Amino acid sequence: MKQLYCFLLLVFISFPSFSQLPSSTAQYDIKKKRVLIQLCSMFLYGKNQGKIDEDSSAVLAAKAYKLPLSLSYDEGYNDNKGSIVIGTEFLEKGNINAVKRLLENSKDSDRIKLLLQVGGFYLFKPGTKSEDLQNAFSTIKEALELSNKLKIQKWQHQSLMLLGKYYAQANNLSESKDCFAKVVAECKKQNDKKALAEALANQALCLPNSDPQKKILLNEVIKLYTELGLDDKKIEMHMKLITVHYWTGNIKLALKEFYQNLYYQRQYNFKHTHFTEATISYVELLRYNTKSALYYALKSIKTMETINDYNFADTFYLRFGNVYLSLGHYEEALDLYKKSVEAGHQNINSGGFYRSFASLVAALSSRGKTQEAVEYINSIVLKYPPTDLFDKMIVNNVRAGCYERLNNYALAENYYKEMDLCAQKLTGPETLFDVLNSYSSMTAFYAQRHKPVEAKFYADKILGLSKAYKRNYTSQNLEFALSITDSLNGNYQAALKHFQLYKKINDSLVDFSKNKQIEELKIQYETLNKEQKINFLNNQASLQKNELQKSKLLNNLSIWSLILLSITIGLLYNRYRLKKRNHAKLELKEKEIKQKNTNLRHLLTEKEWLLKEIHHRVKNNLQTVISLLNSQSAYLDNDMALSAIKNSQHRIHSMSLIHQKLYNSDNISTINMSNYIRELIEYLKASFNLGQRIRFEIKVDSLELDVAQAIPLGLILNEAITNSIKYAFPDDRNGMIYVTLEATIENYYLLTIQDNGIGIDADFSSNKINSFGLSLIKGLSADLDAKFTMENNNGTVLKIEFLEELPISKKESKI
Repeated sequence: MKQLYCFLLLVFISFPSFSQLPSSTAQYDIKKKRVLIQLCSMFLYGKNQGKIDEDSSAVLAAKAYKLPLSLSYDEGYNDNKGSIVIGTEFLEKGNINAVKRLLENSKDSDRIKLLLQVGGFYLFKPGTKSEDLQNAFSTIKEALELSNKLKIQKWQHQSLMLLGKYYAQANNLSESKDCFAKVVAECKKQNDKKALAEALANQALCLPNSDPQKKILLNEVIKLYTELGLDDKKIEMHMKLITVHYWTGNIKLALKEFYQNLYYQRQYNFKHTHFTEATISYVELLRYNTKSALYYALKSIKTMETINDYNFADTFYLRFGNVYLSLGHYEEALDLYKKSVEAGHQNINSGGFYRSFASLVAALSSRGKTQEAVEYINSIVLKYPPTDLFDKMIVNNVRAGCYERLNNYALAENYYKEMDLCAQKLTGPETLFDVLNSYSSMTAFYAQRHKPVEAKFYADKILGLSKAYKRNYTSQNLEFALSITDSLNGNYQAALKHFQLYKKINDSLVDFSKNKQIEELKIQYETLNKEQKINFLNNQASLQKNELQKSKLLNNLSIWSLILLSITIGLLYNRYRLKKRNHAKLELKEKEIKQKNTNLRHLLTEKEWLLKEIHHRVKNNLQTVISLLNSQSAYLDNDMALSAIKNSQHRIHSMSLIHQKLYNSDNISTINMSNYIRELIEYLKASFNLGQRIRFEIKVDSLELDVAQAIPLGLILNEAITNSIKYAFPDDRNGMIYVTLEATIENYYLLTIQDNGIGIDADFSSNKINSFGLSLIKGLSADLDAKFTMENNNGTVLKIEFLEELPISKKESKI
C-alpha cells in the first residue's frame, strides 16, 4: 500500500511536465553549451552593430538559454564535466556578500578558484565602471599572490591570464601582453600544447581587430586545437578569426570561412547552426548573391523551428524579409516583417526591434501604403521611443523616405538632415553598412531634386567612409544618384557608366525574382509554415487530451490520498509506540558499542606501536649484522671473500632501509617506492665512491608497495645497480645508469635498470657477470610472479614487470 501511495504521489508531482517542451540545449554537454554562448554572443554583437558591448551580448545569450554566465569566462578553472564551481550560484544572482562569506572560510586552491570567479564577475560585467575594474584588479592580484605562494602552476597561469584581460580592459596593452607572454613562454618550455593554445587564444582575444598580430595568433591557436582534436575550441576560435576578417573589411574571405565554420558545426553535431546560416544570408545579400541569401535565410528559419529555438526569431524573420524585399516580393516581405515585430515583443529584446519595424514601414511604403506607414511610424515611436543614435538614424531615414514618396520634400529633407546628425556620431565598422545605406538614400534624394552639389557631398562621404574602412560599397540608390549627378554636371560618359551599373544591379534582382528557383524556395517555406501549423494544432489537441486525463487522475488521486492519509496516520502512531519501546534498548546498546569502540582504539594504537618497535629492532639487528660483516672483512685478505661480504652488506642495507622507513613513517604497511629507490641509489653511490664518473637518471611513478614486494624489489635493484657499477664501465669509464619504475597497464608496473656501458654477451655467460647475483634476481622475480628479461641495447637492459599486490587495508576497502 505504501508503494502504491508513493507511485501515485510521484505521478501527481511530475504530471505538469508532460505538456512542457524540451529545451533546445537539453542534449548538450558543457562544451557544446559554452560554444552556444560564444557563437550566440558573437551573433548578437554583430547584429546589434556596436549598440551593446561584448559582455552585454554574453549576458543576453546566457539569459536566453538559461545557462550560467560564468560559462563564457571560467573555462580555465572549470572541470568541463558539468559540475558548478563554488560560488557560481551566488554570483549569477549578484549576491557578492554571500561569496565574500565563502571566501572567509576557503583556503588554498578552493580560495584561488573562488577569487578567480569573483575577479571574472567584476571584469566581465556589462559596461566599464572604474569601481568594477578596481575590484577585479585587487581580487585577481590576491589570486596571483596566493598561487605563487602555493607554487601551483595551473593557478599561476589562470591568474596571470585573467590579469592580462584586466589590463586589456584598462587599455594597458603593454602590461596585458607581458602577462600573456609569461604564460606562453612557460607553456612552450613544458611543451604543453593545450595550455599553450589557451594562453595564445586569450592573448589574441585581448588585441584589437586592427592589430595584425591577432590574426597570426588565432591561426596558430586553430592549428593547435585541430592537432589536439578539440573541435569545440576550433569552432569558437575559427569564428573569432572570421569576425576579425569581417570587421577589417575582408568580406570575401570572411564569407568563405563562414561556410567552412558551418561545416565544422555540423560535423560536431552542433544543432544551433541558424546563427551562422542567417549571417551567411546577410553577407550574401550584401554581395548581391540573392540566390544564396534566400537559401540560407530559409535554412536558418527551418533550423530555428526544427530545434524549437525562438529566442531571437525576430532577427531571423527580419533577414528573411530583407531578402524578399530586395527581390520585389513585397507581400511576402511584409508578412515576415510583421512576424519579426511580433516575435520582438514576445521574446527576449535582443536590440533588433527597430530594424524590424523600419523594414516593415519600408515594405508598406513600397506597396503604395505610404500614409499608413507614416501613421504606423508615429504610433510605434510614441509607444517605444528610440533610445540610441542607431535607432534614431533608422527612424529618421525611414520617415524621410515616406515623406519623399508623399512628395513632401521639405519635411523629407529635414528628416534626412536629422539622420545625418546621428550618422556622423556613429563611428566604427559595426554600423558602417547601415550608415552607407542611409547616405545612399540621401544622395539619391538630392540627385532627384536636381541638387548636384548636395548629392556629390554625400556621395563623397560614402566614398570616404568606404576607403577608411577598406570596404567596396555600391547600391542601386548610389549608382542611380551618381548617374543623375554626372548628367547634370555634363559628364555624360560617367553618367552612362553609373546608369549601367544601376541597371545591372536592378536587372539581376528582377531576373532572379522571376526565377523558377525562388518559386521553389517559396513553396518550401510555405510548406514548412503549413506543416508547422498542423503540428501546432496536433499539439493543441494532445494538450487538451492530456488536461482531461490529468483532471480525472487528480480526482482519483484525491480520493486515494484521503484513504492513504488515514492509513498512514495509523501506521505512524503504531511506529511511534514501537519506537518509544525500542529507544531504551538502543541507548543501552549504544553505550556498549561506545565502550567496545574505545577498547578497540586502544588495542589498535598498541598494535601499531608494537609493529613500529618490531621494525625498529629488525633494522637495528640488520645494522648489527652489517657491522659484524664489516669487522670480519678487516681480517680477510681474499678479494673474492671481501667482495662477497661487501655485496652481502649492500643486500642487508637494502632490507634495513625498508624497516627504517616503516619505523619512521606514519604508514606502517606500505613503502613509498620513489623515496626508497632514491635513498638506496644514494647509498650505493656513496659506497662505491663514484663521484661524477657514473651518473644516475631516475624516473619513478608514485607507488606504495607492501613490504612483501618492496624487499625483493630492493634486492633486485641492489644487485642490478651493483653489477652495472662494477662491470659496465671498465677502466674508470664515465657512464649513465637509468632507473625507471612506471605503470604499464592497470595494476601492472615495469622496473627497468639500464646502463650505457659495454653490455653483456647474448647468452649471458660472461665471467664478469655475478652468477649468484643473477640467480638471486631470477629467484626474487619468481617470488614476485614477475616477468624477467635481460638484453643488450647500447648497454645492459634489465626489465622486471610485476603485478602490484594490494596491502590488506586496500583489499578490505575494495571488498
